[in-house]
Amino acid sequence: MADRGPAASVLLYWLPLGAGGRSVRFNGRMFEAVVARNEHRAVRDLYHSALEVHLGDDRFVVEMTPAWSTPAADRGVVLEGPVGTRWLGRFAAFRYEIRRWHMGVIPDIADAVGGPRQVSRNPVRARRLLELVPAVPAVTWGRDELRTGDMWNSNSLTAWLLARSDHHTDDLGPPASGRAPDGTPD
Repeated sequence: MADRGPAASVLLYWLPLGAGGRSVRFNGRMFEAVVARNEHRAVRDLYHSALEVHLGDDRFVVEMTPAWSTPAADRGVVLEGPVGTRWLGRFAAFRYEIRRWHMGVIPDIADAVGGPRQVSRNPVRARRLLELVPAVPAVTWGRDELRTGDMWNSNSLTAWLLARSDHHTDDLGPPASGRAPDGTPD
């Protein structure tokens, strides 16, 4: 029998925004209240997305997080970007990092709503997704510098990687009770 290559899996997790801390949760709720009021709709739960990629015995966590959130020295950081405005990004409290963390962890994975969502089992697409992580644009979180009509955040990262690695995303929206504030289907 021919070798089919490593077993592969790309998993998507929907995590309640701020599951790991009060500040992000509070600010997210305030943000959503303002947006909901401006859009004349009910307030909804906000979600943050993260990916877990398996290739054979290797596992990688791909996630956008605050640059100061995990003290682990080797957490797979491939790039950093500013939060809010470029000039605020000079301060660690206003920086995010994008991780491709080999054998890493998603700190608030226990809070994931609905558990992992299987995106694919295709090893070529999974490998391509991992190769693309360092090519993600380091634009300002919370801004629309790419002129897509949506602000850049963790959900933008997930959508960018899945689209460019040719994954099907039509049915990957956040849980019914919420929304992902970047245009990810809800």
